[in-house]
Amino acid sequence: MTPAAPEKRVFLFLQGPHGPFFNRLGKMLRLTGAEVWRVGFNAGDRAFWFHPRSYIPFRGTADDWPETFCALVAEKQVTDIVLYGDTRPIHAQAVAEARARGLTIHVFEEGYMRPYWVTYERDGSNGNSRLMDMSIPQMQAALANSDMEAPLPPGHWGDMRQHIFYGALYHWFVMFRNGDYRNFRPHRSLPVTKEFQLYLKRLVLMPALSADRLAATLRIRLGGFPYHLALLQLEHDSSFQMHSPFDTMGDFLELVIDGFAKGAPKHHHLVVKAHPLEDGRVPVRRDLKRLARKLGVADRVHYVRGGKLAQLLNDARSAVTVNSTAGQQVLWRGIPLKVFGRAVYAKPEFVSDQPLPEFFARASRPDNKAYKDFRRYLLETSQIPGGFYAARGRRQLLRQVVDMMLADEDPYQALELGTAAPRQQLRAVT
Repeated sequence: MTPAAPEKRVFLFLQGPHGPFFNRLGKMLRLTGAEVWRVGFNAGDRAFWFHPRSYIPFRGTADDWPETFCALVAEKQVTDIVLYGDTRPIHAQAVAEARARGLTIHVFEEGYMRPYWVTYERDGSNGNSRLMDMSIPQMQAALANSDMEAPLPPGHWGDMRQHIFYGALYHWFVMFRNGDYRNFRPHRSLPVTKEFQLYLKRLVLMPALSADRLAATLRIRLGGFPYHLALLQLEHDSSFQMHSPFDTMGDFLELVIDGFAKGAPKHHHLVVKAHPLEDGRVPVRRDLKRLARKLGVADRVHYVRGGKLAQLLNDARSAVTVNSTAGQQVLWRGIPLKVFGRAVYAKPEFVSDQPLPEFFARASRPDNKAYKDFRRYLLETSQIPGGFYAARGRRQLLRQVVDMMLADEDPYQALELGTAAPRQQLRAVT
């Protein structure tokens, strides 16, 4: 892909992932000759931006933001905006204004096939992604421009500890250093003090949580019973809030357990796996026990606290989720999957349209060949090797994403036109 002339580009960064990734990205864009600015909405944003001359604090109210954004675009002659997630109110408003002005909108998100890749798209992600309107035949036609095989993930890459650490540090700054941003209101309903306490608690309890998770996993693996998986998400996550039919995770759990009780064979069990970052703000385990007792399946329902999914997936009969990216791991193994929300992988070739009791009784399998084409399409377009939180992952990500941002074409157009740069092959990390 051929980068556009960097001297014509002015990038305005909004909120990014916790930690130094946006700062590193801005630094590299400046090296290309582009102009880079960062809007900070709280002390946590400020703490991770190490270029004071390009930092613009926003101290107004939420009602002031759209007008301020438009004024900044005009004053700085902004050509591009860069943000992490497109659904929080300040980002959704900025995207709408930027789109009306013809700006290029760069959206980062956690990878659709996390944790070994991150997502980079133009204009929108998740339920707002261009992928939502693409068919599998369209993707297969675009793949005719490439003969590369899809890369395998590395043997080891995890950055969960760094993710939790940067989250705790970010919220510490917001709690104790936010005097200059008195109008700041978080996009989540939980107070910042509670967010910080939950992050800190999770860091302290990581060994105990790991032991509990290991014990639960062993009970399931040694139990000798067939089982189905319910893959939970964070109730406050934007994918769940904005792109699902449920108000709470409890609503989803009640539907799943009811369908399991009505349809699954009596010797089958249900394993409910929490999100790896579940921090206790939602009483998932308590709700699960209550619902399982109510529906008469308490002895056949199990709860696992986060952790890696692979061990549980290897023996699962089927899986259900709202729209978790973990659905990709299910499909990669050819396991039947049912989803209830909007997801980029929710294509008729892959996910079941059976009623839930029938799905638990006789689940239809996905078209594995079509899914492999879909996976390869993602890995040659919007999925970039690397991560936001660990230094190694950031280095890997920055090797490729800057050129993609400077290109005239978005990742999907680049593949269709045959201008996409060769993808790095991931190597196992020891």
